[in-house]
Amino acid sequence: MPDQDINKILIMGLDNCGKTSIILSLKKNTNLLSFFALKPTQGLTVENFEVDERIYNIWDFGGQEKYRNDYIEKWERYSKDIDKIIYVIDVQDKDRYDLSLQYLEHIISLLKKGNGRPEFSIFIHKLDPNIRDLDEYSHKMLSSNLIEKIKRIIPPNLKFQIFETTIFTVFQKTLIL
Repeated sequence: MPDQDINKILIMGLDNCGKTSIILSLKKNTNLLSFFALKPTQGLTVENFEVDERIYNIWDFGGQEKYRNDYIEKWERYSKDIDKIIYVIDVQDKDRYDLSLQYLEHIISLLKKGNGRPEFSIFIHKLDPNIRDLDEYSHKMLSSNLIEKIKRIIPPNLKFQIFETTIFTVFQKTLIL
């Protein structure tokens, strides 16, 4: 299949935020044992798969600090022909919101320097059914703790969407902005 029919998607975020689980869900893998057997992504994993007659080239960026620094330093290696970036934030890891937002800011600054303007989505992830109704995860709290900060980081000329996501419905995303 020609290159223009392949969608290159980068999935980025801190370690343990659920990037690989999201990929399993996108691949329609409903075997729960697959999710329990996951280990942290070491470096970068690239795989192709087809869903609904579209081919996706998914780049799963391990989120440990040593890898994040490498991605930032060598961004040109990864940034060619990107169709979409999905940035994942673990909503349950409140102690690392600021670190996650710093990493997001680095990625945005690299995008501003480049020529391409890929589609950009932010997944507020792990907003699972068992916590969805808690006050600390209400839309009002998420807005003040995360969403408003994200909106300040992203420049006006970069189109983006923010979704609340969970894999517990096998995967669900709800557009919130």
